[in-house]
Amino acid sequence: MRLVLSQALPTDGRIDAAFAHVGRVLAVASAAGADMVLLPELFLPGYNRPDLHGVLAQPLGGAWMARLGTMARDSGCGITLGWAERAGDRVYNACTTIGPDGAVVAHYRKIQLFGPMEAASFHPGDAEPPVFGWRGRMVGLLICYDIEFPQHAAGLARRGAEIILVPTANPAGYEHVQDVLVPARAHESAVTVAYANYCGAEAGLRFGGRSLIAGPDARALAAAGGHEALLCVEIPQRGAYAATVVSAQAADYRDVGRA
Repeated sequence: MRLVLSQALPTDGRIDAAFAHVGRVLAVASAAGADMVLLPELFLPGYNRPDLHGVLAQPLGGAWMARLGTMARDSGCGITLGWAERAGDRVYNACTTIGPDGAVVAHYRKIQLFGPMEAASFHPGDAEPPVFGWRGRMVGLLICYDIEFPQHAAGLARRGAEIILVPTANPAGYEHVQDVLVPARAHESAVTVAYANYCGAEAGLRFGGRSLIAGPDARALAAAGGHEALLCVEIPQRGAYAATVVSAQAADYRDVGRA
């Protein structure tokens, strides 16, 4: 499985700009022969925008998912990202995987809400995180704070997951998550964990960047710094790993490819 992870600037309610970013990442991923792209938590409409979560949240069958489905079909690449989902009178911090045919493959609602903002904006999910087949691999989904609880990663591994995709919005000052907890979860459960964070700031909240993909030996297969980055990683079957890391400013995405 070849994965492209995007460490992005916050979207801050700029929906068209968010979709434009997804398009640029998909172009790079398609050129690199990737199977999947992974973007951060609440990429639509933005993480630290509680004023927009309830107002802009959409249903699973809404315009956002339809547009992403078209983009996945056009690129031939899957998409996993976080977004604000409306289901009746409830809003969820959700994550969805869309296949290259444009159909929803897996959907998850965050269980472990973090802090007062998330608790005020969202209802916690009550279904176990999904495990699904992807190009001959078994993949699970979690969101941000979920990965800090060993039982969630362990539960996915018991149900067959060998790769866990984690959209996140980890603030600066919480680097112990990237340094210790994500590698620990990968090692404990003998899985690969891909942790896609933001860099930069949104509405006064600064994010820590440092997205990473940690293998079952707890070592980083690829890791970003504090700026926009793309990580392109080939994840073989629980064995040796090869990774290519490409960092670029958004204006340079057209020139980014796999080494």
